[in-house]
Order: sequence, then C-alpha cells, then structure tokens
Amino acid sequence: MREYKRLIAYPRYLVILTFGAVLTFVFFATMTDEGQPQRLPVGVVDMDGSYLSRRICHELNATPGVQVKEVFDNHMAARRAMQRGEIFAFYEIPKNTYNEVLQFHAPKFVLYNNAAYLLAGTLCYKQLATMGMLAAGGVQREVLRKKGVGEKQIMGLIQPVAFETRNISNPWINYGVYLMTTLIPAVIAFIALMHTAFSIVRERQRRTVKHWLKKAHGSTVYALLGKMLPYTLWYSLLALTANLIMFGFMDFPMNGSWLLMALNSVLLIVAAQCVACLIAGCINDPSLAMSVSTLYSAMSFSLSGFSFPIDAMPGFFQSFSWLYPIRHYFLNYTDIAINGNNLHQCWPHFCALLGFGLLLLLGAMVLKWQINHNTAEVKREVKKKQTVLSESEK
Repeated sequence: MREYKRLIAYPRYLVILTFGAVLTFVFFATMTDEGQPQRLPVGVVDMDGSYLSRRICHELNATPGVQVKEVFDNHMAARRAMQRGEIFAFYEIPKNTYNEVLQFHAPKFVLYNNAAYLLAGTLCYKQLATMGMLAAGGVQREVLRKKGVGEKQIMGLIQPVAFETRNISNPWINYGVYLMTTLIPAVIAFIALMHTAFSIVRERQRRTVKHWLKKAHGSTVYALLGKMLPYTLWYSLLALTANLIMFGFMDFPMNGSWLLMALNSVLLIVAAQCVACLIAGCINDPSLAMSVSTLYSAMSFSLSGFSFPIDAMPGFFQSFSWLYPIRHYFLNYTDIAINGNNLHQCWPHFCALLGFGLLLLLGAMVLKWQINHNTAEVKREVKKKQTVLSESEK
C-alpha cells in the first residue's frame, strides 16, 4: 500500500515507461503490417537498351518486394545513388547482351547489393537473384523453343530437379512474428527491471529506508516483495495484453496453451525484477545502479539467442546466455507457441525462471548487510563526535 501511494503521488515515471512500451509495440506493429518490407527501391543500369533489358525491368517491377526507382545509363550514376541511400541494389546489364543471347553466347549480368542495410540488403539480394535466375531460364526457354524442343523437354532441361519450400510455423515469412513475439516482451520486462531498480535506489537517495523497513516489520524480503508487487501487476498486465493482441487479433502462430504462454510472460517479469533487486541491493550509487541495469538489459538482446544463434557463439558467451531471463522465455516461446509442446517438455526453463527468485533473497541479504553496516558507521561517527565534544567541554 505504501508503494501504491507513492505511485499515485509520482505517476510520471510509470506513465513515461508505459508510453515507451506502447510506442515500441505500435512501431513494430505498423512497420511489419505487411509481413515484410515491400517495394524496396532498386535500380537498373541498362547499357543494352534492348527488348530483353526492358523485359527484365518490367519483371522486376512486377515483384512485390522491389521497385525499379530509376534506370541509369552508366555505372557511376547508379553507384552514387546507392551511396546516397536512394537505392539498395542495382543490376548492370552490359552492351550487346541481346545480340550475345541470339548468338548462343553467355552474357553476364552484375548484381551490386548494399549489405550495410541488413534487412533491406538481404531482401533486395533475394529478389534480384531470383529474378536473375528466372530471366536466365526464360532466355534459355526461348532459345530451345526456336530449336523446336517441346515444352516438357524444355522444363526438364532448364530445371531438372524441382524444389519446394515450406516455411514451418511462419508460412507468410512475416517479420513481425520474428520480431514482436520476443522483442516486445523483452522490452516490457527490462522496463520493469529498470523501474524496480530505480524505485529501490530512490529509497536510499531520499533516506527513507528506515520508514520503508518499518512498514515491512524490519524484513528486507517483505520490503522488496512489497516494492515489486505493484510493478509486477502492471507490467504483467502489459505483457498479457501484448500477447492477446499478437496471438489473437494479429493471428500470430500459437500452437500450444495460452495459459502456459501467459505464465511464461508473468515469470519473465518477475525474474527481471528479481535481477533488479540484486543490482539495487549491491550498488548504492543511483546513477551506477541504473547504468548497470541498462547494460544488463542491452546485453540480453544479443545473448538471448533470437538475434544470433547461441550455438554459433564462443563457449564463453554461451555459458553467459543462461544468466538472462529472456533466454529462457524465448526457449519457452518456441516450445509452446511454435512447437505446441506442453509443460512436460518445457518445464526446465520454467524452473530456470523461478530460480531467478533466489536473486531476490540474495539481494535482500546484501541490502540488510549494507543497512546494518551503514547504521554501525553512523553510530560510530555519533559516538566519536560525542567523545570529541565531551573532551572539548572538559
């Protein structure tokens, strides 16, 4: 109740942090509303000016992923456009391409791709490389037709083996499913972490620790639990609302139990807050405590496994990945939502999230030791001043 009263008296922190979580959700939801970026600008350096080059430009514009923003007549103009960020890739079609095709030669198309923009560069490369293969197959088909080869034989010569791709659990290749299902809960959890750490450190900053412990009957564990509970309820509500929107209204894949997924989200919030209790208990300086909380939160995005596979990291960093709650949340998410497993398969990571509760007890022990140590120092200082004062009076 004391913490609820403080929230009512100082609501700006909760409002600002909640607005940040909501803004993050809205940003990614609107950015990936079409599943993945569409109509990315590309260019074509057409030095041939033939029917074939114009057909390639037309087919590129027909694909939903890219759009030919401009057709250049030389390489330098396209390069400058790429350096200015106006296009992400461009084809260079050399002179006499169509004539070489008619003479059964093998002209070369050159694809320049800007990989500095990871997502845009990868998508443009995929689209343009696919169109290049289709264009080559189309040219070969026209040549074989003129030679009098049948359609079935043509397809057998162009594509002897047919490949069929099936994207499991995300057949739409929706980047929102990849980004939002892990990034949004991580943002909410680590906002809760930093808010909880800030509220604990603020007790020391305002020198209200004695009043805080008095309300908890002298127990640091009860004091930390009372401090956490309002933020636990609020940020859990945000996480559950995000789950409802993603797996309900946005129809993200959910092959498992909604109840297990809700439990996974709540345990993520609680585990992040337990980490905050340990950080705030060990560090007296408010600015340093917030800096450590921010650093811990930032590193978790790299060491959780959803942006870069853990198995590809050095063994030293693989062992550190288990120290972050979002890692266990991510593995539970893949087990529940993607694979449709029940508690029997994913109980180890639920136990790992519960194990972060030990950090709460450890933080309470450290906090109690520091309070007793500071109290003893104050008593020694008071006693020393009294001794000096009595000697001066004598």
